[in-house]
Amino acid sequence: FNSLNHDMTLAEFKFIWYMEYSHRMWGRVVGLAYILPAAYFWHRGWLSRPLKGCVLALCGLVCFQGLLGWYMVKSGLEEKPDSYDIPRVSQYRLAAHLGSALVLYSASLWTGLSLLLPQHKLPETHQLLRLRQYAHGTTALIFLTALSGAFVAGLDAGLVYNSFPKMGERWIPDDLLAFSPLLRNIFENPTTVQFDHRILGIASVTAVTALYLFSRKIPLPHRTRMAVTSLLAVACVQ
Repeated sequence: FNSLNHDMTLAEFKFIWYMEYSHRMWGRVVGLAYILPAAYFWHRGWLSRPLKGCVLALCGLVCFQGLLGWYMVKSGLEEKPDSYDIPRVSQYRLAAHLGSALVLYSASLWTGLSLLLPQHKLPETHQLLRLRQYAHGTTALIFLTALSGAFVAGLDAGLVYNSFPKMGERWIPDDLLAFSPLLRNIFENPTTVQFDHRILGIASVTAVTALYLFSRKIPLPHRTRMAVTSLLAVACVQ
């Protein structure tokens, strides 16, 4: 309000306040949905020793995620007196909050599916090993792409260029390496952040497509083939 939105009305403030409030309340509900059933199952003796480790790790991730959210809000907006840039939450803290949420979600899904679906006993062929390694690499690339999206959001980098595949009239914009030292550009230069996100997005879709084409050469169970096909479909929609 002091720096930018001088004419904000009370109704407009309530709108963003309720968005933030709903997010906090939903996060607390998620925490209770993890911790209360986990404590009940543990008390009833329904958890095996390995599963107890998984449950503790997941509950720890829930608490860590909440702690990161608290720290991000507590640290406030980054004001830059020497700049015309608007005050905003640090893109580093935003990326950390999103990254931990993705890890928590993925770990939850993996644990749940491991319990619900019996593991396929497949022969450890060279092709299957390569497919597994390639799938892990693709996962890491997609995770990195999502994190770069947090930097785009944190810096409003999506507003810099609105043309594709070129950025303005050029394939490589002039201000790509405008900041010094050079490493700052990757995390703080809106042009570079948008450029990197585009490249990572294209690389992710390419990797998913290659994973799908490679999987077609290997005899796989129906469930695995359906997962790879679904991955390609979601990548295209994204």
